[in-house]
Amino acid sequence: MLQITRRRALAGATLAPFAATRARAAGYPDRPIRVISPYAAGGVSENIMHLLGVSMEPRLGQKLVFEAKPGAAGNVGTEQVARATPDGETILIAATNNFVINQFVMTMTFDPLKSLAPIAKAAEVPLVLFSNPEVPARTLQEFVAYAKANRGKLNYGVPSLGTVNHLLMERLKQTTGAEITAIPYRGSPPAVLALLKNDIQIFPIGLAAVGTSLADGKLTALAVATKERLPMLPDVPTITESGFPGFVASNWFGMAAPAGTPDGILDTLAKSIFEAQSTDL
Repeated sequence: MLQITRRRALAGATLAPFAATRARAAGYPDRPIRVISPYAAGGVSENIMHLLGVSMEPRLGQKLVFEAKPGAAGNVGTEQVARATPDGETILIAATNNFVINQFVMTMTFDPLKSLAPIAKAAEVPLVLFSNPEVPARTLQEFVAYAKANRGKLNYGVPSLGTVNHLLMERLKQTTGAEITAIPYRGSPPAVLALLKNDIQIFPIGLAAVGTSLADGKLTALAVATKERLPMLPDVPTITESGFPGFVASNWFGMAAPAGTPDGILDTLAKSIFEAQSTDL
């Protein structure tokens, strides 16, 4: 689940000691680090940071203070980091839409490519299509048939407009001809609650986001948006196996700092993330 992509921080054995030397000379970090997520508290990004933070904090010698700053499809929290002082004391963990998608589907007051300095890829989360058991469908094919028979009556949730989750469902609608209305939420926790109450009938999200609801029989897993079945859900078919080929989607989460943050700080953070990912989480 957890992978690293910041090559320049971890390209070889010579660079890591060099980065560490620069960080010691600068005395970084000398105070707790704010980690801002542009989504609602209790979501996937917070879970990722809890996992990584257990290992990152002793390596950095400072606490990671998580803050949820939702709003405007994640742009509120992302812009707050983009405009922060580039000293490594405020960093971002966000999903694909805030680094890549939003700038193409909405008006932005900042450019994430110019305003943020990438640190590392924190995690990649495969999407699972969950439905409420009150819906008379136990497979994706059955759900599509039910949706087409009840055109415009069903809703699907997304943690925000413009997310990978949103794009996946819109493509599924185009492919199948089903009419399902998108309901945006400020993150995954309120969307999961809406699914449990049957306010929405289907929601694509990572497995960890639903907690024990699947095992408790409160939700139905219709299909996974991966090339192969997930080891933790061996009985749940892929979307391709369900009769809709070509559907592969996951939500990656990256970490970034304000543009202009010194390379030594970026390298120190990337190294701590890489080492955390290498431990038995």
